[in-house]
Amino acid sequence: MRIAVIGAGALGSTFACLLAEQGHDLIVTARGAALPVVQADGIRLSGGYGDRLARPLVVERLVAPCDLALVCTKAQDAAAAIAENAAVLDGTPVIVVQNGLDGVTTARRLLPQSACFGLITIIAAHYEGPGRVRVTTAAPSYLGRGDGPADAATLHWQAVLDAAVPTLAVDNFVGAQWTKLVVNMLNALPAITGLSVQEVIGQAGLRRLMTRSMRETVRVGLATQVRFGSLQGLSHRRLHMFALAPLWADQLLPLSMRSRMGTVPNQGSTLQSLGRGQRTEIDFLNGAVAKAAAGIGVAAPVNALLTELVHEVERSGEFLRPGDVLARFT
Repeated sequence: MRIAVIGAGALGSTFACLLAEQGHDLIVTARGAALPVVQADGIRLSGGYGDRLARPLVVERLVAPCDLALVCTKAQDAAAAIAENAAVLDGTPVIVVQNGLDGVTTARRLLPQSACFGLITIIAAHYEGPGRVRVTTAAPSYLGRGDGPADAATLHWQAVLDAAVPTLAVDNFVGAQWTKLVVNMLNALPAITGLSVQEVIGQAGLRRLMTRSMRETVRVGLATQVRFGSLQGLSHRRLHMFALAPLWADQLLPLSMRSRMGTVPNQGSTLQSLGRGQRTEIDFLNGAVAKAAAGIGVAAPVNALLTELVHEVERSGEFLRPGDVLARFT
């Protein structure tokens, strides 16, 4: 099968390498200085899925039709990347591999002739340079679309992906996106402090703040009538209870997430973006919670301020000390 991967970052490179190993004909788009490097050296994957090397066709933009496309850019770059390749992509099944809530909607708007799906992935992958990725946590991915049960087309593409990397078809994909948004609350504080996710959770004050951002996310979702999807042991019932429980008890959630990460430092995708001098997708993570809250006339002060602090670090290039961060929330 001829498969295009839009974006040669951590996840795009991971999926391209694993799909190529299954015998698929891979085409990967890359930009800037990364383009000639990946063209010359291919993609090297290490860590959770073992050591792999793939040599896909690497181009700046697609020029020939394909059977399937995966959009693996950061959320803020998705619209431009899809639009740039729309002449080739429109009519091709497209899977958007992205954080946030808007990826599938954006793809449907720009590719009206395409069947569009979303893929939620829990894989933690560290981008070490063009064509070099280390998987720090191997984990399942979840494919779906809409808020109903997984349909036949979803099951078909799930089987294609699952042969390369563990993938499940999920009902109520929109609800699952909200559940992943709760998980993505792991990202902001590492980006603000420069600490790994494990280190942030290990500090009591930062852990409480992370927990508050998660609780606020769940409460905003419930207020917008979202039914959270089942993902990684989380469910609507469990998250509803989480929203009502005392803060000390809710801290068990980030602690359990840390235990699944192992000992390899997990920077989180937002901190990795800062390390590469790139814009972060914080507006599509904590910022998405603040936006959803504003849409129904309620406040999300914790997530709004976390978003502001990540932008502050983007502008200054300087991380904040944990004590200074906590003082901003008192």
